[in-house]
Amino acid sequence: MKNLAVTRKLVPAMALAASIGALGVGQSLLQRQAEAQSGVTAPMFEVDPLWPKPLPNNWLLGWTIGLWIDEQDHIWVIHRGAGGLHNNERGAELNPPIAECCRTAPPVLVYEPGGGLVRSWGGPGEGYEWPQSNHGVHVDYKGNVWIGGNGAKDAHVLKFTKDGKFLMQVGRFGASGGSNDSENFGRVAKIWVDPKTDEAYIADGYGNKRIAVIDANTGKMKRFWGAYGNKPDDANLGPYDPKLPPAQQFRNPVHCVERSNDGFVYVCDRANNRIQVFTAEGKFVKEGIYAKNTLGSGSAWDIAFTRDPEQRFILMADGQNSRVRIIVRETLEEITAFGAGGRQPGQFYGVHGVATDSKGNLYTTETYEGKRVQKFVYKGIGTVPRGYQGVLWPRT
Repeated sequence: MKNLAVTRKLVPAMALAASIGALGVGQSLLQRQAEAQSGVTAPMFEVDPLWPKPLPNNWLLGWTIGLWIDEQDHIWVIHRGAGGLHNNERGAELNPPIAECCRTAPPVLVYEPGGGLVRSWGGPGEGYEWPQSNHGVHVDYKGNVWIGGNGAKDAHVLKFTKDGKFLMQVGRFGASGGSNDSENFGRVAKIWVDPKTDEAYIADGYGNKRIAVIDANTGKMKRFWGAYGNKPDDANLGPYDPKLPPAQQFRNPVHCVERSNDGFVYVCDRANNRIQVFTAEGKFVKEGIYAKNTLGSGSAWDIAFTRDPEQRFILMADGQNSRVRIIVRETLEEITAFGAGGRQPGQFYGVHGVATDSKGNLYTTETYEGKRVQKFVYKGIGTVPRGYQGVLWPRT
């Protein structure tokens, strides 16, 4: 009888405890839902559906690869013309012509902020080897234009004036010796020049698995490193598997490199779905992984920093998932994303490059059948939906 009395006392107590526990869980769930509904603080954008203006001369863009904004807020684009356009698209340039329209635009195109074309040049010329498949474009603090290529035999980078006058070639076409070669590269994706040290950081790239740093004046190799600061190793890692531990080497392609105002080097390890952060000397600091289960071409295609002095946010192009992801730079936490697959303004087909101008506006390029440049007007810092915003169509 005594045990029965104890049991009778315990049952209500246990029920009360369970109710309190359930209430706590419910409150926690409601709190998380409220936080999700309340949104997060992030830069806000709207697509400008009328930017840029039409190109002259019946010109068309091919696979629109490289992107950079110079000190005058001019938008530099490098694209692949004939290789990314069908014959029916470029009918006027065929021999004989099959139509009145159209022609391939020169590889390098420069737009003024209003969207008009102000400069165009590029292609094979005397004294240098134009890439089989041009890829990145970067305008350094001196106004020099750097171009890389990811063609099968592209093992070099080129340096020009803004008007397209050839200045320097580093590396030789077809001469790649792998990720520990001190003279040549292996299908370069992107270049960034440090105005404080006059060093060029090279995402090297589609063939090699490293970040290489050269003297921007002489082209001499100064240092290089692989994932986690390891010595680069070109062994085949096999297909990416999200169930396995993070790979200790970069996967091809090593797709972007940028240096922040506070001196850290950010690298897009595209097929590994991650951004890795290093010191300028190549010491590993931290990493962030995004859309971990993404296969195919991976999620980390390109990055740009917001233009506040602290560069509080990273804007990351994810071409496989048709998104631009917004990441808190200090923590590498993704807080929101926008975009969707498609060809309408604000949608993406293979979003490949991102860059910001001095006003905070965002520009994107699209490869494959995207073949375009888009502008997203900066609307300040505010509250946006946590996780996913959809397509950023103008509100007015």
